[in-house]
Amino acid sequence: MKNLTDSFVYLGHWPSAGSFGFNTDILATNPINLSVVFGVLIFFGKGVLNDLLDNRKQRILKTIRNSEELREGAMQQLENARARLRKVETEADQFRVNGYSEIEREKLNLIDSTYRTLKQLENYKNETILFEQQRTINQVRERVFRQALQGAIGTLNSCLNNELHLRTINENLGIFGTMTEKTD
Repeated sequence: MKNLTDSFVYLGHWPSAGSFGFNTDILATNPINLSVVFGVLIFFGKGVLNDLLDNRKQRILKTIRNSEELREGAMQQLENARARLRKVETEADQFRVNGYSEIEREKLNLIDSTYRTLKQLENYKNETILFEQQRTINQVRERVFRQALQGAIGTLNSCLNNELHLRTINENLGIFGTMTEKTD
């Protein structure tokens, strides 16, 4: 009976120097574990996150440049439309007697069409920028999550080796065997 009691005392108190032990004080171990996980995430994730953000910045700048080129094209179209407008106004003066209302309607349609085209291009540019920003944010979140998960799995796998598994299984089998002998 004394050996049985000694084995429980032995399992409950493992020496801390030179062996692996379990700390059952949850308030002491959780902050340590969290600080280790956060430290690993910050250390390994900082470079990747910087690269992702730099790549995203380059894409956004490229998109802005493309939008500016589209805007310049729209401005050129506006200038062409204004030139056509001046031409139409000149013709309107010549044909005022015969078709003043028709020419005025064409002028307004031309201005309206040009205004709608510019508005559509501006909306397209804004939607493209917003879409790219959201997509980038989602990609960064996904990559950070994957890296955090991989780091946590790697940490767990490195802490649990075969020797520890076998020792834990043997100890638990010994306790189970002792318990079954005691109940019989």
